[in-house]
Amino acid sequence: MIHVRLTVPRALVDDVARVLTDDPCVVHVIRHRDAAIDPDGDAFSADVPKEHASVLVHKLRDLDLHESGGIVLEDGGVAADVSAERAERRARGSAADGVVWEDVEARSGEAAELSQTFLWFMALGTVLATVALILDSPVLMVGAMVVGPEFGPIAAASVALADLRGGLAWRSARALAIGLPFAIVVAFVFAWVGKLTGVGPDDLAEVSGSLAVTIASPDAYSVVVAIAAGAAGLLSMTTAKSGALVGVLVSVTTLPAAANVGLAVAYSDTHGALGSLAQLVLNVALMFAAGVLTLVLQRRGYEHRLRQEARRAD
Repeated sequence: MIHVRLTVPRALVDDVARVLTDDPCVVHVIRHRDAAIDPDGDAFSADVPKEHASVLVHKLRDLDLHESGGIVLEDGGVAADVSAERAERRARGSAADGVVWEDVEARSGEAAELSQTFLWFMALGTVLATVALILDSPVLMVGAMVVGPEFGPIAAASVALADLRGGLAWRSARALAIGLPFAIVVAFVFAWVGKLTGVGPDDLAEVSGSLAVTIASPDAYSVVVAIAAGAAGLLSMTTAKSGALVGVLVSVTTLPAAANVGLAVAYSDTHGALGSLAQLVLNVALMFAAGVLTLVLQRRGYEHRLRQEARRAD
């Protein structure tokens, strides 16, 4: 269940109360008279099945409550009463497939931010990926993929295009345009310093293991992996399946490809650098396209749900 908290100005109190009580999927409605200070009015709370939460928010936005009052959605936990069970049965669709679009938009906005934390994770993930390439260690590479935060801006860019949000698209593009070249530079500096100090190998032939060769040689399987990863990543974001998202992050070669570009440049390997750069561009582009398609299909299902609700209200 999703717990809804509303701050309602006096002019909308009756309309909001009617929306909450007339909706058969809304339960546990509580009204605190004169509890709201800014704006002056009443405070409401209620519970709604996850798959119906965005539908309820849409109804409240039709009253312009988001302009003059407040709408807050929280994870309501488990409701163990008969009224909640009835609400779950009345709600169309499955809770497992339910998408709280407001939550998706909020999380994608955060993921698109170019912050110091984002750059630190990019640097740390790149260092791990570079060491993994030098040692030809799949275990270290998995760690690098998990640490790398680059999927966040890709997912946010998909949300931005699907919802036509220019500001979010710009922030996502900025994070990727700075973050990925930054990772390449980090890998280059790390490999170059290692080579000069003798910590790293003297010749790239000594580190051209199966991981580096695979990353620098994009093929048809690279296309399949990128498309599947993009779709699975957006599904994990919209349905809040964090475990699936971790699985996506260890299945793509975005950060490892950036690391391999820097490593190859440090050792003057033009072929490896160009191949890895092609892998990087291919992954980002296809993950983005697959993410957009996934969101568009989910959004169509949500819009169909809204039309059904409108017909039922008529």
